[in-house]
Amino acid sequence: LQAMVDKVFDLFVELDASDEQTDFSVVYASGINGVAGLEPDALGDDMGPLFDTVMTAIDPPKIDSVESDALQAMVANIDYDAFKGKMGVARITNGSVKNGQAVALCHPVNKKKVGRITNLFTFDNLGQKEVEKAAAGEIIMFSGFPDIEIGDTLVTNENGGANAAEPMEPIAVEQPTVRMTLGVNKSPLAGREGKFLTSRMIRDRLYKETDRNVALNVEETESADRYMVSGRGQLHLTVLIETMRREGFELEVGPPSVIYKENEETGDVEEPWESVEVRVPEEYVGGVVDLMNQRKGELQDMGIEEGAEGMSVVKYLVPTRGMLGLRSNLLTATRGTAIIDSVFDSYRLKIKGEIQGRDKGSLLAFADGTCTSFGLEGAQDRGKLFISPGEDVYKGMIVGIHQRPGDLEVNICKAKALTNMRSANKGITVGLTSAIENSLDTCVEYIAADELLEVTPTKFRMAKNPEMQTKRKKK
Repeated sequence: LQAMVDKVFDLFVELDASDEQTDFSVVYASGINGVAGLEPDALGDDMGPLFDTVMTAIDPPKIDSVESDALQAMVANIDYDAFKGKMGVARITNGSVKNGQAVALCHPVNKKKVGRITNLFTFDNLGQKEVEKAAAGEIIMFSGFPDIEIGDTLVTNENGGANAAEPMEPIAVEQPTVRMTLGVNKSPLAGREGKFLTSRMIRDRLYKETDRNVALNVEETESADRYMVSGRGQLHLTVLIETMRREGFELEVGPPSVIYKENEETGDVEEPWESVEVRVPEEYVGGVVDLMNQRKGELQDMGIEEGAEGMSVVKYLVPTRGMLGLRSNLLTATRGTAIIDSVFDSYRLKIKGEIQGRDKGSLLAFADGTCTSFGLEGAQDRGKLFISPGEDVYKGMIVGIHQRPGDLEVNICKAKALTNMRSANKGITVGLTSAIENSLDTCVEYIAADELLEVTPTKFRMAKNPEMQTKRKKK
């Protein structure tokens, strides 16, 4: 336990905490058991010690006034209701607000937005309750503005806002670093499972998501049935795709790519970097370091983890480009023992040249049809397979990993030739190796720049991008 306290202290130091902040109180608690205490071996019968520490160690909020003219409430989050529209979540720092009051949303940079509170809620336990008035110190949720943004300050607009308080220093929303294309599924097997298939349905769903998912950006593309979706990392986007898949959508997903920026002062092109921390058994540290170096990572720290026997901690700064597809390789190199944590660090000068991606090609289906045991038996000598007998495939579909660089077409639909000759060992076969089961994350990490992922409610299929294949043939 002391090792964990030391880690919290190190985190505070890394965040440039003051001496007063680093001198924090420690409470040992278990939410499941409902017990807490100031010492790990002296826990009470309830959570009282935790609540007492909160009351004594944290200063109460400083409130200058509870008058309505002094109203200041910073919008920190956004929710959406099908009937009430966009709703802002804010904590009232000063003043008070009433339901139906004339108010305004102010921002030091953006234009002032005026309106009235149409619904006012406070948070009660795990839910919300509608109230007529709320004062400083309370967290509220309100509606009445169609274009609420995080960082806006809610102030009074009575008497035209003559006595309104100044807007507060806004908080910034992290900008997207990774983007992917989402569009209509156009594969030969499309439309068999999904309920929502058209571009209009996909477009409406994506733009509806932006009402509450403030870090998500959706843009139109040159193609009428494909949209560019940007988010804060690959995980942010795969969560959206998985949610849509469970709702019954069929999608065609493009490979992830990073978002570059131009430095306004120097004019240089910059790319996002991530801070990565890997916990791994000591015997696999060498493999982790090799993979990180291949992805142009910069070693920050490496050592033995306190309180965990035989575990090491490796910390790197890695370009987001290098992180695409790296997690699967790390888990393979460490036999699934690695624990990987990553967070956006900053934009830095773009590294020249390409970063090494996967070093093996794909096995591609030679023709449309249903794969057979006989066809898979011959193909498994060429690499590892993703599919099992009886599954439908189409030409250009990725059915496995080639054991060498470069792609290879395999005929997995061919049937065994029948003859009238029989022998004792005629039916004996080599046997099939079980297929690799892919999740959404592993598929997104696997696909290269010229490949696509087909997402349906029950299947993930990868294939070569037919548009890029046509362009290459023309060249």
